[in-house]
Amino acid sequence: MYKKRLEENMASLTSCLYELYGHRWDFYNLLNRLEKLMKKACEEREKKDYLKQADEESESKSPWYLSQETVGMMLYVDLFGDNLKGLVNKISYLKELGVNYVHLMPLFQCPQGENDGGYAISSYRIVEKSLGTIEDLKYLADEFHKNGIRLVLDFVFNHTSDEHEWAVKARAGDKKYKDFYYIYQDKKEVDEWNASLREIFPTVRRGSFTYLEKEKVWVQTTFNSFQWDLNYSNPEVFLAMCEQMFFIANLGVDVLRLDALAFVWKEKGTPCESLPKAHTLIQAFQFAAKIACPSLQFKSEAIVHPNQVVKYINQNECRLSYNPLEMALLWSTIATRDTRLLTLSLKRRWQIPENCAWINYIRCHDDIGWTFSDEDAAELGINGYMHRQFLNKFFTGRFDGSFARGEPFQLNPTTGDCRICGTMASLAGLEQAEDNHNSLWIKMAVARIKMMYAVQFALPGIPLLYANDEKAVLNDYSYRTNPDKKEDSRWVHRIKTEWKSSVEDNPQKEISDFVKRIISIRKNEKLLAGSKIFFYDTQDSHVFAFRRDTIHVVANFSECPAQFKIDAWSQDSTDLLTEKKYKNNNYQNLEPYEVRWLKENL
Repeated sequence: MYKKRLEENMASLTSCLYELYGHRWDFYNLLNRLEKLMKKACEEREKKDYLKQADEESESKSPWYLSQETVGMMLYVDLFGDNLKGLVNKISYLKELGVNYVHLMPLFQCPQGENDGGYAISSYRIVEKSLGTIEDLKYLADEFHKNGIRLVLDFVFNHTSDEHEWAVKARAGDKKYKDFYYIYQDKKEVDEWNASLREIFPTVRRGSFTYLEKEKVWVQTTFNSFQWDLNYSNPEVFLAMCEQMFFIANLGVDVLRLDALAFVWKEKGTPCESLPKAHTLIQAFQFAAKIACPSLQFKSEAIVHPNQVVKYINQNECRLSYNPLEMALLWSTIATRDTRLLTLSLKRRWQIPENCAWINYIRCHDDIGWTFSDEDAAELGINGYMHRQFLNKFFTGRFDGSFARGEPFQLNPTTGDCRICGTMASLAGLEQAEDNHNSLWIKMAVARIKMMYAVQFALPGIPLLYANDEKAVLNDYSYRTNPDKKEDSRWVHRIKTEWKSSVEDNPQKEISDFVKRIISIRKNEKLLAGSKIFFYDTQDSHVFAFRRDTIHVVANFSECPAQFKIDAWSQDSTDLLTEKKYKNNNYQNLEPYEVRWLKENL
């Protein structure tokens, strides 16, 4: 099998690498070294039966990620199960909920104290001590697969921590490892780079370089100052990271989330985001994976303009991708109660290549960035900049009448721009409602949350839960008093799971029960499989509507009653969510935040 895959993919891999490194005299030596790494990885992989079987089936079966039965959750090991061994004991909860795709937040060795939530990797082969060992991770992967759960990990390949062995050797002056990073002595050269780069973390440091006082050099750090950008113009970096990728995949991993993939290729005088060679580099990793570990899937994390997001989604880069547009516009529509931008944008930008899938999410471990298209907004008379300012105020409770409780993240003092943090329940109004003991507000918040979940789970792709949101957990503000976390407001929604059983009849239980039920309904409805969708224009701007085969989904994004009429639909229907029967009259009424999954009675 290895030989066959090598013959099928080596020409494409060589073409990619030639574009990146073909000018080097040792190019063919590079190919020879890479082939040896791939062959070794394949041999190691075949020792694990379920990986060998997955590789053999990867091209012959319908993709598992297009099945309506695939439902995901992302979680922090320590917050959800204390450690890797403890997480094994939570498999029964995941199965009962209906989750069979689990993304574990970064768990490899990282600096103590500030570490960007684990996204500053000090070793790709050592698990953070508090979480367990590599052997524990292998055991967890095996147990997941025995229980039909796919394992997802991050591949943090844009940068390492400044404590990584490579960075330590670079600091010590080792020429080989200095070339693994962008390190300069000349401040003028640094200024030339900074002139075309945007500031990603402006409250951390101005510019995209960090000065090392002891070494008297500058190192490129797009994100935090302890995260050193890797220099992929050096082929030694590519080889080294391929080796790390194969190691992680062979632990029993089904999907790698490519962290910050838009930033991986740098060229002076450019924004260093979504450059053509970034795509070439990702393709090179993909073809290497197709040869060594073909069942491994890549998931794109490109929080950039929607026009750029879709460019990473294809057979030769990432078959899976986060859907930041869907996420951002769900929240935008919750704030405005106006579905026009949501409908226009998704109608225009939803389509991706066949056999690829969106990962649809409402919240995640990260902040909310308003990544809608200004061009789409302008067509509706919406000023993109002003709309983002409104959303930032609304979701941090600084807009009169807002129900949201959120925290700003990385507020740029120059532009006023920021992103938003908070749990789903707090952003959707449940925290404010409960604090005010207002039963009507509580009812509206619960309906709002259920409506968002009902829309998410009806869309094509993989619905992804963020752990604790299925229980409607509220913000935790204790991070403000923790010196290692107080500068990162994302910890407001990174919350330890409370496992004490509760049978109270409260809003949290109502939401939890609803999530479990809607997962079950989705899994049992084969018409929700696949990637096809048709978005409707509606007469009432409060209503969002789309069709999945002969299922018509209609949702009221307002606390006011709404109406809808779908001319193309003539059959009487049953609402899968309530089992109520409906006749297709000219207009139908929707209660505040009501959603229906109307399946035609054929």
